[in-house]
Amino acid sequence: MAEALILSGKTVSQHVYTSLKPRIDLLKRSGKTPGLAFILVGDHPASKVYVNSKTKRFVKLGLFSETFKLPENIPENDVLSLISDLCDDDRFHGILVQMPLPKHMNETTIIRTINPKKDVDGFHPENIGLLVSGNPRFIPCTPKGIMRILEYYQIDPTGKHVVVIGRSNIVGRPISILMSLKQEFSNATTTICHSATSDIPYFTRQADILIAAMGVPEFVKADYIKKDAVIIDVGINRVEDDSEKGYSLVGDVDFDDVAEKASAITPVPGGVGLMTIAMLVENTVEAAERLVER
Repeated sequence: MAEALILSGKTVSQHVYTSLKPRIDLLKRSGKTPGLAFILVGDHPASKVYVNSKTKRFVKLGLFSETFKLPENIPENDVLSLISDLCDDDRFHGILVQMPLPKHMNETTIIRTINPKKDVDGFHPENIGLLVSGNPRFIPCTPKGIMRILEYYQIDPTGKHVVVIGRSNIVGRPISILMSLKQEFSNATTTICHSATSDIPYFTRQADILIAAMGVPEFVKADYIKKDAVIIDVGINRVEDDSEKGYSLVGDVDFDDVAEKASAITPVPGGVGLMTIAMLVENTVEAAERLVER
């Protein structure tokens, strides 16, 4: 039996949705229903599941969303043209291009085409710059969700050593920046480990808070952490097994092995993934609120 506190993304995300309801109602009374455009290129299975989950949440909250499903072989210029049109469409306060994109497309070019004020994923260089300077417009959804989990459970990173495994622009880099900002409920010392780190366990055993975001099933074992560390598992990996579905979902952390040694841990599924969707909703609401305030 796991002894660690389970950091439930379901609990925290429901808290977020409840707190957003009066803000959504106020926007609707002013004639603005927060709207998000999803752009899905190709038939990547995980992307389709993720977009469907996001769409269902928007519908449940009475928000507006539209998914633009495009073929795998569509020319990049056609996608750029669609994004430009959506930037000028007042129905949409946010635009999300689902990653990964087909290999013939340049992700940087695609992201740069999105109006930074509609970039609810927080990936545009302008928004990354604002984040680094400590004055974020949109915080990338998964890192923002991690911070919200820690805040909800009153796990304060201040003065702690946070170790992040993974250096992606989606999770690893932005969460390391957020954790090190000189502000309340942040202000940590951060270390990033990655594929070229020669001895990852050397660093992870020093972590007060360990964030695993490298996409390797059950990579982190109990001997990788120190006793009573807080473990945030960002990974979600499909592993084949003998179940009826033929697979199970596991994180980048070996939950059963680590849970008895950690003081707190996020589950997979039911952890950070649910918060990513909640923060996308919140960022879209924030984008709509900024438009009303102008």
